Amino acid sequence: MNTPTPPPDAPAIRCRGLRKRFGQTEAVRGLDLEVRRGECFGLLGPNGAGKTTTIEILEGLTAADAGEVEILGLRWERHAHALRARLGIQLQESELPDKMTVEEAVRLFRSVYPSGPSVAELIARLELGEKRRTQVRHLSGGQRQRLSLACALAGDPEILFLDEPTTGLDPQSRRMLWEQVERFRAAGGTVLLTTHFMDEAETLADRVAILDHGRILVQGTPRELIRSLGGEHVIEFGTSVPLPAETLLALPGVSEVGREDGVRRLTVREPHLVVPALLDLLQQRGGGLTALNMHHATLDDVFLAKTGRQLRDE
Repeated sequence: MNTPTPPPDAPAIRCRGLRKRFGQTEAVRGLDLEVRRGECFGLLGPNGAGKTTTIEILEGLTAADAGEVEILGLRWERHAHALRARLGIQLQESELPDKMTVEEAVRLFRSVYPSGPSVAELIARLELGEKRRTQVRHLSGGQRQRLSLACALAGDPEILFLDEPTTGLDPQSRRMLWEQVERFRAAGGTVLLTTHFMDEAETLADRVAILDHGRILVQGTPRELIRSLGGEHVIEFGTSVPLPAETLLALPGVSEVGREDGVRRLTVREPHLVVPALLDLLQQRGGGLTALNMHHATLDDVFLAKTGRQLRDE
């Protein structure tokens, strides 16, 4: 069967009404998503949010219970062979034989695809030259992830799927993998990235969707989502004096009030105006601060505002 030519304006990834259940647990609940060609899109959420199940359905590794999936304008049920040659997939954990060398692993994956970089080019690109004859069992965590990425790039893919690629890596290894993702995108590739690291999403992603319990809560550019809080700064403070939320909202420039583990949180536009007003309020109530912290608003603050809990590895 000839593979149809998709329209040039077809998105890289599109899914509608995606659902997947494992026993009594509904991991994905009616998810809608569209990823444009040439962008890095981040699926952001804690463990158990449905990120891995979603990406495995999009990769064609898991069948959805309901919903539609299009990848590069094609469908897995009709065009699986054509699609696999156009995708690169890096799983959370890649199980390669312990005694296989780096060069053997890259050569094996390169042999699967009709075209792509040479084995030498892939090894050099991922800076694995000194480890080319090293067995997988002797590689560090960062080296294993670089090898996994080299294998994912073996077919010169149009879309690169990365499922929490930097979990457990040291800062240097994380930065190296980030640079490879940015290089792939600069060459016109599309990236779908799952992560629970807010700094990773803010660094790499053009747009992000925040998932929790199998649903997308919000999506947009990192700046748009942070701006939706109504302020670019967060003030966290502790006090023994009870302060109603409506009283705190009346302070100048406060757009949102929250609480977590006894710590009050204020989303504000101008912290230099809020802090003096807060101190005056506490003095009037006969109390003071037991703790004070300020930071620029992040995607973690967006998640906390939407769910009431932190975005972290739970």
